[in-house]
Amino acid sequence: MHYYVKNMVCSHCAEVLEEKLTHAGFQVKSIDLGELTLGSTLNEKDQLKLDEVIRNNGFELINGQGAQIVETVKRLIIKLIRTDEKLEGNLSDYLSEHTHKDYQQLSRLFSNVEGKSIERYYILQKIERAKELIVYGEQTFAEIALELDYSSQQHFSRQFKKETGLSPSHFKDIKENKRIAIDKI
Repeated sequence: MHYYVKNMVCSHCAEVLEEKLTHAGFQVKSIDLGELTLGSTLNEKDQLKLDEVIRNNGFELINGQGAQIVETVKRLIIKLIRTDEKLEGNLSDYLSEHTHKDYQQLSRLFSNVEGKSIERYYILQKIERAKELIVYGEQTFAEIALELDYSSQQHFSRQFKKETGLSPSHFKDIKENKRIAIDKI
């Protein structure tokens, strides 16, 4: 059986969930960001147990095709921002190609479910990743801008300030925990 899981946003999330499910007696066939495949079909009692294990670990089973598509879009954006994969072309083409859906349809569905546009979600994810990279202190602002596909360091700085109210350098100086968990965006 194949399931979609909300809030599974990193490989560590997948590892934790796999461990918890295995410990609970489930045969995990495969697990990836936002997706889970079990080796057998579940009866009603086991389905409730699965839902309980997933919820107790901060995740949620997704029901309904619309919600699954939205989670797929979110997963694709997070993967794009947090891996070495670079966006070839524009975001709308990338998402349409990977979901096999018309971008206008994706956009309407995403806005209805999430209450924000895909573009807004993408920007917020990029800003949260930038905050993380700034806190690590291992890269210059120019390197962060390049990694996050900004056209220039200035564009990155303007968008960072617009979203956070702080310049990247001021954010770095205050060193407060100004980050938001990516599943809360």
